[in-house]
Amino acid sequence: MNWQSLFSAQRTGDPNKKNANPDSVRTSFLRDYDRIIFSSAFRRLQNKTQVFPLPGAVFVHNRLTHSLEVASVGRSLGKAVGDEIAAKNSSKDDYFNEFYRYELPSVIAAACLSHDIGNPPFGHSGEYAIRTYFRELTGETRNIIHSNLSKNQLMDFELFEGNSNALRTLTNSFNENEGGGYRLTYTTLASIVKYPCSSSEGFQKTGLISTKKSGFFESEIGVYEDIAASLGIPKKEGYRHVYARHPFVYLTEAADDICYRIIDMEDAHRLGIASIEKIKELFYPFFSDPEGYNSLAYVERKVNALVDDNQKVQFIRAKWIGLMVERLSNLFIENEPLLLAGNLEKDLLSCLPANDLQAVKAINEYSVANIYNYKSVVEIEIAGYNVIGGLLKEFVNAVIYPKQTKSEKLIKLVSKQFPIMGKEENRYSDIQSVVDFIAGMTDLYAIDLYRKITGITVPEIR
Repeated sequence: MNWQSLFSAQRTGDPNKKNANPDSVRTSFLRDYDRIIFSSAFRRLQNKTQVFPLPGAVFVHNRLTHSLEVASVGRSLGKAVGDEIAAKNSSKDDYFNEFYRYELPSVIAAACLSHDIGNPPFGHSGEYAIRTYFRELTGETRNIIHSNLSKNQLMDFELFEGNSNALRTLTNSFNENEGGGYRLTYTTLASIVKYPCSSSEGFQKTGLISTKKSGFFESEIGVYEDIAASLGIPKKEGYRHVYARHPFVYLTEAADDICYRIIDMEDAHRLGIASIEKIKELFYPFFSDPEGYNSLAYVERKVNALVDDNQKVQFIRAKWIGLMVERLSNLFIENEPLLLAGNLEKDLLSCLPANDLQAVKAINEYSVANIYNYKSVVEIEIAGYNVIGGLLKEFVNAVIYPKQTKSEKLIKLVSKQFPIMGKEENRYSDIQSVVDFIAGMTDLYAIDLYRKITGITVPEIR
């Protein structure tokens, strides 16, 4: 790969390759950002769980506020890296330098905005609920689904992945006539796909970061093939649908990695789970500069001067994010040869020196033990299993047995944008429509619909 070919203004749905948008105010990559932030799928993130249940008496992050903050950090990473790439390649043409100096921050910010756009309700437990439902099918329903779907199609559901669903959400036109979905640039889309492989080749410990999970369903293989061909992303040898990561993905991933570690801790502090002393213990070790703004002495002096503990946590958060942006952008440039060869098989956070990695490990261990297994978090996960599992049971049965009276009624509840044909040859796409419908729901809508169709709540006439 090379920096020259790794960006393009080509969009999904475009008939011919193009290099630039003639609009000098809203460039192609700014339009990507705008299309995402004004989309209904993005707005629905405001009522999707990040970690802690929503809503609550104390404000905590939801998927939308998390995505906005990740986009802010991603923009900074894109600016730091873009300036360095432009400086190292000053002999390139004006379009090259314009992109890396001014457009790359927009690309990474847009990718960060949409990195969670394919996640179902109830946080990561929503993904597990979808997987569990399809893995634990029994009886005639299981026989019908297994006999009508290919191995890879079945794995799309049994290993349902929010990353893959993000690409589908952004590129699929669903029931509209115009193709291309949101019609984003190939550059932005490539910056989202963290695990560029199919479901049947993903979730394997191969030593390749690309196969850690999956990045596209069978229905979007052709879309990613077009993106890879346009941007010069190589396929991994010995695989059918496994590709090297686009280098920009590492920046999107780094922004998310930075944010959720400190933001989840900030939420835990507001909820009385993590003390200010524990946050100091976990994050102070990163400030190892002997002097200056990133020295421990400077950070301690500024924190001690603050009165309110929430303000102290906010200051630590701001300083830590700034420090990580600086260090991870430097690591990106240091690993340029591996990135362009498609051979950096770990995320940027894992490239930190040993003492920082030990500190990251301490954060991870504390978060798992005290935040991700906190009582209310576990409760929302269990609720997600029951609600999503219950919805899938009702609607999947409806598309398998579409002539039954109840099935006909249930199918009427599915939005028209998710077409259901009710024919054996359309079994894969019909089940995908059901999963699209449920995965796109907010937490509250999923709970409300589940209560109504199971008779827990009798809907009012309105």
